[in-house]
Amino acid sequence: MGISRILIANRGEIALRIHRAAHEMGIETVAVHSTADADAMHVRLADHAVCIGPPAAKDSYLNVAAIISAAEITQADAIHPGYGFLSENAQFAEIVESHGITWIGPKPEHIRTMGDKIEAKRTAGALGLPLVPGSDGAVSDVAEARAIAEAAGYPVIIKAASGGGGRGMKVCTGPDELETLIAQAGSEAKAAFGDATVYIEKYLGNPRHIEFQVFGDGNGNAIHLGERDCSLQRRHQKVLEEAPSPVISPEERDRMGGIVAKAMADMGYRGAGTIEFLWENGEFYFIEMNTRLQVEHPVTEAITGMDLVREQIRIADGKPLSVAQEDIEFKGHAIECRINAEDPWTFTPSPGLVSGYHPAGGMNVRVDSGLYAGYKIPPYYDSMIAKLIVSGRTREGCIMRLKRALEEMVISGVKTSIPLHQTLMSEPDFIHGDYTIKWLEEWLAERSA
Repeated sequence: MGISRILIANRGEIALRIHRAAHEMGIETVAVHSTADADAMHVRLADHAVCIGPPAAKDSYLNVAAIISAAEITQADAIHPGYGFLSENAQFAEIVESHGITWIGPKPEHIRTMGDKIEAKRTAGALGLPLVPGSDGAVSDVAEARAIAEAAGYPVIIKAASGGGGRGMKVCTGPDELETLIAQAGSEAKAAFGDATVYIEKYLGNPRHIEFQVFGDGNGNAIHLGERDCSLQRRHQKVLEEAPSPVISPEERDRMGGIVAKAMADMGYRGAGTIEFLWENGEFYFIEMNTRLQVEHPVTEAITGMDLVREQIRIADGKPLSVAQEDIEFKGHAIECRINAEDPWTFTPSPGLVSGYHPAGGMNVRVDSGLYAGYKIPPYYDSMIAKLIVSGRTREGCIMRLKRALEEMVISGVKTSIPLHQTLMSEPDFIHGDYTIKWLEEWLAERSA
């Protein structure tokens, strides 16, 4: 029979993205929404819509009981979690499956393993992925921490095991401050995540953030779809992504891609995933795995011609991978700009009424957004309101097309990050692909000085 009706357990542009893929496959959609999102585009377009609670995410998009009830009321036979919210919640995945509903995502045990940073690192090492030197697991003893830090070489970084978004992270430059910083990182982690566990890694001075897109069928077959460069970041949040990376050679891509695909095959991984690395001086170091679709998946779609959401749905439906590794061709270059409703220089959120909206168009220009003129951007959620994705035969041509598309894009009534992206397009370091994960924050600091 197969999947015939998907409940989309998300909001915004990703909910609309899933709806589009489902409809192109002849599958009905169910939108769940908070009261703040009653007028959202995906809610308007879905075949069925269910309000699951008030604006606060904990009472709506994170309300497992309400989502399962909505699936049962509408007789949805599958749930797609998108990204964020419950997408990497192993318990939610288990609950979905226990109700006889197809979970469009990885096996719950893989979500759980990769969601624990210490267990993820251990698993990645066992699967043959290169690791950052540091502790094998949690560090609680100061003497042990000193030995690990000495072996890895200062500076080291202390990280929260359950962390994310830069919280519970401390850079330690020498043995004198180690004990204090471990205590600080642990208490920060406890406050933010309810878990004080920390671990130690060598601190890489100026790396790039390179991630590989992978897909597995759950039966021991897996492929990679190349890498994305996500080094343009502010406060550990990605601002712009491109594929392929300006610094990775085709030989490196094939070598590392082969390693990550084999690791996923050996793991029996199912669905879409992303293996994230820090890259410095030609060396890759595993940092984490995201067991879900990524915000930046469209740049991979642009250079491979593959619909990643369609592939997720197919695999969840028990079908094999639609392509073999040798069938995948990487063509041209693609860049994605994350467009947020915020001041482009202070990054203060700017929710409110969108008085005018005109998405950029033309050849090889894609806009993923749920915006329309008259839509009111709610203040309760992430500030990202659109993604502008542009591709071209060369990186240079892609940048020129992106400059033109940014000029064309109109979102009025609220402040957006479009001026930031326009300024970046003329920066020599960006044009030459010469940037690292520290570059954007340093550049912003210089501009405001």
